Amino acid sequence: MFNRQLLAVPDSVMPKRAHPDDARARIVAAARLHFFAHGFRGVSMDDLAAEVGMSKKTLYAHFKSKTALVEAILRDKFDQLDRELDDIVAQSSKDVLRGLHQLLECMQRQVGEIQPRFVRDIRRDEPQMFELIRKRRSAAISRCFAAVLKNGRKAGIFRKELSLKPTIEILLGATDAIVTPSKLAELGLTPQQAYSAVMTIFLDGVLTPKGRRAL
Repeated sequence: MFNRQLLAVPDSVMPKRAHPDDARARIVAAARLHFFAHGFRGVSMDDLAAEVGMSKKTLYAHFKSKTALVEAILRDKFDQLDRELDDIVAQSSKDVLRGLHQLLECMQRQVGEIQPRFVRDIRRDEPQMFELIRKRRSAAISRCFAAVLKNGRKAGIFRKELSLKPTIEILLGATDAIVTPSKLAELGLTPQQAYSAVMTIFLDGVLTPKGRRAL
């Protein structure tokens, strides 16, 4: 019989067991790439289990359903977006034009990550999550653009006579109307192209001559 004490390995050299949160984060990261690119219907839990190198049983131990996993992905995405936007808002108080450029780049990147197929599937199969996307997107745009516009008015690059709330509502309405799967298909635009068109028209209406020259 083996002497267990001789076989014992000191704790200092034992490999550390993966923390459950590490596995959860790895699942979310992999699932985020696949779902956003291929749609809700185009990815199975079997696909994801193989991708992250675990059994489907283990995958379900972390997320009780495909819907629960997608909800975690969306919350992760929008939490990340909120952090990025907080940094941009802080920047815009010091340098409005740089903050505006960062804001436009950030929104272009975020819009481009979620492909129309995913939004179309979610709208059809999981309407409550589609509403989550719409609400979180609207809240992020409202909060960040309101701060940048306010700082821009002080710097003289945005028109002071425009009331902030109606101006933001116009931006939200245009975004909701144009950056949707059906409208994108009708217009033959990518999400980035549609968002860029919305922002070009929006900025043309709110910039002062000084702002246009600087931008």
